[in-house]
Amino acid sequence: MAVKIVSQGESRDHPEGDYVRVSTCCDPIDDTVTLATIQRFVERQRRDGASRGVHVKTLILRQPMSTDEALGFATCYAERKNIPVVYTDETLAD
Repeated sequence: MAVKIVSQGESRDHPEGDYVRVSTCCDPIDDTVTLATIQRFVERQRRDGASRGVHVKTLILRQPMSTDEALGFATCYAERKNIPVVYTDETLAD
């Protein structure tokens, strides 16, 4: 399965109910270290049937890794779980 990598700003063009999101930031103590957070989002029907809820599963939370490593991990995870899209924050899209 081919996984699309899409900038979060372009997400309106690719509405998905199941996706992985990768975001990175600098460590507040050491700005030479990049911290990555990778989360899976799954939209679900609630029991009332009318409204939708989103279940968020955090896979990695603010762990030191390069942006390439974070994107590689997220892409491999998405391929293994048959998730069609990996959204990235604006800093990864550049």
